[in-house]
Amino acid sequence: MRDLAGKVALVTGAGNGIGRATAFALARKGVRLILADVNEPALRAAETECATQSACLLAHAVDVSKRDEMEAFARRVHQLTPCVDILVNNAGVYLTGGFLDLTLDDWEWSMSTNLWGMILASHFFVPKMVERGEGGHVVNMASMYGYWIGPSVIGYLTPKFGVFGFSEALREDLRGNGIGVSTVCPGIIRTNILQNMRVKNDGDAAEIRENLRKTYQWRNYKPERVATAIVKAIQRNRRLVLVSPEARLMYHLQRLCPALSRVISRAAAKRMFRQAKAP
Repeated sequence: MRDLAGKVALVTGAGNGIGRATAFALARKGVRLILADVNEPALRAAETECATQSACLLAHAVDVSKRDEMEAFARRVHQLTPCVDILVNNAGVYLTGGFLDLTLDDWEWSMSTNLWGMILASHFFVPKMVERGEGGHVVNMASMYGYWIGPSVIGYLTPKFGVFGFSEALREDLRGNGIGVSTVCPGIIRTNILQNMRVKNDGDAAEIRENLRKTYQWRNYKPERVATAIVKAIQRNRRLVLVSPEARLMYHLQRLCPALSRVISRAAAKRMFRQAKAP
């Protein structure tokens, strides 16, 4: 799919961050867009921005974790086009805290968006790609935490491990249908995901949130760089997309020297969640 002009792409979580940057990058390639996000004001702003570059067929406020909403959304999309050519499963939420800090509500919140949202979108849109018989591409947003173990992020890490495995398996299942699947692991990217995160660590939540914000701000790796990598992955049918230097480094270190990888992950968590315990 080297020539993207005229293709139809659906991007979830398109209102902010990586989703918005990816939608805009695709629009610049002449891709016609269908945008989805739970935040309607952000979605409308993204729609306006992308419309300066290409056609935006639909911008719809939808919660990807809700089966009935996704089913209704899919019906509306397929009234506009027989199928999408590109599906970018980007919507996600962030949750911190150890196993003993989390409630079942926290688990359900994270799992339903980060993993089930991806499964639902794939369920409702991929079969139409297969039925058409002209190929397509799926992009699934995983994380460094899809392969790298760290403390105090078990509620986020668990669905991201699921996303990683789901994406790898989906690629194998769809090989015979000419549909590529890319697993994207960005690394530490400066987005708005921290604004709506749940902080369940024992300690001062505001202080932990500020520590994380400073870490992401210091890193200052912008979502546009991830978007560029995603567009290339679609064009070249890349299986695994390790975007930032830290994502690449920790992927290989985890495979070659797991013990050292654990030491680094604990040190990183100590830095990000420092003073998390109440005095």
